[in-house]
Amino acid sequence: ITPAGAKALIDAGHKVTVEKFEDRCFPDSAYEASGCNMVDGDSWRKADKDVYIIGLKELPENDDSPLIHTHIFFAHCFKYQAGWKELLKRFEKGGGKVLDLEFLTNDKGRRVAAFGRSAGFIGAAVGMMAWVKQQNSKEQLGGPLPYYDDYDALVTDVKQQIEKAGDKRPSVHVVGALGRCGGGAVDLSERVGASKVVKWDMAETAKGGPFKELLEVDVLINAILLNADNPPPPFVTLDMVDEESRQTTVLVDVSCDGTNPTNPVPLYSEGTSFFDPVNRVRDEASKGKKVFDVVAIDHLPSLVPSESSAEFAEALLPHLTALAPERTDVWGRAEKLFGDKVKEANESQ
Repeated sequence: ITPAGAKALIDAGHKVTVEKFEDRCFPDSAYEASGCNMVDGDSWRKADKDVYIIGLKELPENDDSPLIHTHIFFAHCFKYQAGWKELLKRFEKGGGKVLDLEFLTNDKGRRVAAFGRSAGFIGAAVGMMAWVKQQNSKEQLGGPLPYYDDYDALVTDVKQQIEKAGDKRPSVHVVGALGRCGGGAVDLSERVGASKVVKWDMAETAKGGPFKELLEVDVLINAILLNADNPPPPFVTLDMVDEESRQTTVLVDVSCDGTNPTNPVPLYSEGTSFFDPVNRVRDEASKGKKVFDVVAIDHLPSLVPSESSAEFAEALLPHLTALAPERTDVWGRAEKLFGDKVKEANESQ
């Protein structure tokens, strides 16, 4: 929620409480000026039970206490990610609920708000940075990565970095190119001057992988929306990575389903971050004779925080304004999904 969005919610009759935080892209003073009630961090635990807790990512780690509130955030527990049963059990024990931001959909099943485009755009940018680092030193990209004021500043920086690699320009293959996320990856790749951008979507992957074509470019970007109930076969495998014919040296897994057993790019098991942006899966001493780096950052939009936040908040605001105890439409579907997943977790014990 941006300061402007908070004011709109207050004008609509909602009470908005914001926890103080020094490192947020929007300062506390902007929320205070919008009429928000400012409180200390971690105060949400003591809020009245009927208060909605709106966040973004994971709850604090090493905590198994029951959760009594209705939380609106990216819970990352509906696609069988690591720890999904344990998290849902905390909500069940406390009587709380998850209205997951990733699964807020309209009546046609399309998400009403998503960071997809910005995640794909920024993920492609980090992949280019990783490729440039390989060309210049054979070392893997290190962190921390810098934050950018806007998308244009990011594009300018990536272009300048690519120029340092000499005359060569990276070739790119985007899987999921017709979606929001894939579209962002295509956009960034074209704007920074990639030598080739191959675009695949469901039509190209329908026959089932693995696909040797995916490793015939410099940078592979996975941007599909994984359907955990009907997952595709793997797109690529580690055996393929070890083949000497492999050209690809960077995988950007924007989807970040590394802990999901149905991950279509099962080449890694741990995610990366802005502080440690790359996992080196193969070095030059390995069978393939080429390095292979994986970028798997699940908070990519935060690299351009103000612009990506404003885009997402604008799309979400009408639905937050209409939020009420009587669930209808978007929120009703989200609550039903939470109930279905709790039941599934209990039945699979």
